[in-house]
Amino acid sequence: MFDLFRRHLFDHLLDRHGRVGVTADGAELVPEERADEIRGGQAKTGFVVPADARLRAGMSLERRAQVPVEGADIVLLDPQPQRVHDTDQFFGLGIARSRRGPERVISLVKTALFHQVARILDIGQRWQGREAKSDTQTGPIHLGLPVFLSLVASPALAQPITAEDFISFDADQARLGQLLFYDKILSGNKNISCGTCHHHDLGGGDGLSLGIGEGGVGLGPKRLPGDGADRIRKRIPRNAPALWNLGHKDVRVLFHDGRLEISNIYGNGYDSPAEEWLPQGLETILAAQALFPMTAQFEMAGNTGENEIIGAVTDRIDLGWPILAKRVRTIPEYGQMFVAAFDHIDRPEDVTIVEIGNALAAFIGTEWANYDSPYDAFLTDGTPLPDDAERGRQLFFGEARCAQCHNGPLLSDQDFHAMALPAFGPGRTRRWDPIPRDVGRMGATDDLEDAYRFRTPPLRNVTLTAPYGHNGAYASLRDMVRHMADPASMRDDWNPARAAMPEVPWLAVIDYVIQSDQLEMARQAATLDVRPVSLTDAQVDDLMAFLESLTGETALTRPLGRPERVPSGLPVD
Repeated sequence: MFDLFRRHLFDHLLDRHGRVGVTADGAELVPEERADEIRGGQAKTGFVVPADARLRAGMSLERRAQVPVEGADIVLLDPQPQRVHDTDQFFGLGIARSRRGPERVISLVKTALFHQVARILDIGQRWQGREAKSDTQTGPIHLGLPVFLSLVASPALAQPITAEDFISFDADQARLGQLLFYDKILSGNKNISCGTCHHHDLGGGDGLSLGIGEGGVGLGPKRLPGDGADRIRKRIPRNAPALWNLGHKDVRVLFHDGRLEISNIYGNGYDSPAEEWLPQGLETILAAQALFPMTAQFEMAGNTGENEIIGAVTDRIDLGWPILAKRVRTIPEYGQMFVAAFDHIDRPEDVTIVEIGNALAAFIGTEWANYDSPYDAFLTDGTPLPDDAERGRQLFFGEARCAQCHNGPLLSDQDFHAMALPAFGPGRTRRWDPIPRDVGRMGATDDLEDAYRFRTPPLRNVTLTAPYGHNGAYASLRDMVRHMADPASMRDDWNPARAAMPEVPWLAVIDYVIQSDQLEMARQAATLDVRPVSLTDAQVDDLMAFLESLTGETALTRPLGRPERVPSGLPVD
């Protein structure tokens, strides 16, 4: 109580505000094309909490800046447009203030209001005492913020998506990328393609909780683990991520653990597992992402000793890429297509893994762009949602608290949260941590505070991307909704039947062995970033109706689709 008085009431009364500048990346908050110092930016709405806005003393950023910085979210309380000058700090919330009005009176009102909000929502419980992360990491999203919004206004809306929000890709490169995406020439043993685990017929996924990668046979839930010397040696440790709208300009971090981020820490534009060995010239984060499955043993590279790709990658992660590039460019049809699609390529011999990555990105970024759902029509044209979906929308942005993580234009804060999903599978083991567990974001940062936290997935077309969770713990979206509302209870009730895990007899001994480690299970269960929400069956029905309204009208009709053949002559899944 004394600490509350000292830090807030006393500071408000004595004007000890510790002024900080305001930065934001959303046009709704800062209409100027560029704002060198956001002080002076014009706020348009009664209160604004931009998904990626942060505060930091002395920091100025361009609109739509990709650099996440430390600090608090911005809350604007004044119902009239005002010029944002500075903020008050309150348990990690930045309350934007203008120079108008009697500040001490306003401070007293805010003190009374926000102390009550903090008491109700336990704001600051998770983040109190946490150290700030570096500039190359995303800042924290503060627990309970959307609940606060629901107390002071009607349910919020996600930002609409338009064609202008996407990176512009070259059509010839996209066509080339389509063929590469489905061509097994990019795998070590020439037996699996990107499309095997991200197939058009399966909504850009594989329909499995944990994929059957290199060595498997078939497609989707019917995929078999192989036999004899070619059989799989391990399940892929994580669920195949969805591809929808990854060409959106706001995408700044990829993979479940965020191990690929936009950053210039290594001088090549990205913080990635390849570090300084990631080549220059990859035009988008999608292009960088496309290269890493090719280097993964159980995804595309193959097992040790089986081919030259895995041998090279074992020596150093980037050494397999030149071999793959040579495989591709020496196929005459590919060589001619690269010369035609890339202005700087005059002959096939000039093709490198960079052009391959950029072509794959052009395909993924255009093929899976989709924003014509009923909810998008609601956002852009005001077309009413069905009654149950509208009730679900209000729940989503209100008392169900879904929007505390699923916000912004992609319905994802692109941050990392612990949701205590049931653990199973081989885990994403690390060199000095061979336990079959997945520590999530901590695997990328080595920060204990990041243990068991995973990237918030975008939700558009979510009904097409089962199973759900970083490990596909739930084949049913309804089960996933219930888990997000009450993780502890659902975790206790979970059993393997809720997942989609085809039997692999020789892997059965390790599929669920992690659950016998009581201490590890206790650590995972205790790491939880949300408080439970009690939902009735009717409310779950309404939430499901809203999630279904996120499915695009043309989601199953893609511009290019699956090719009938590929230039290598290898079979197409």
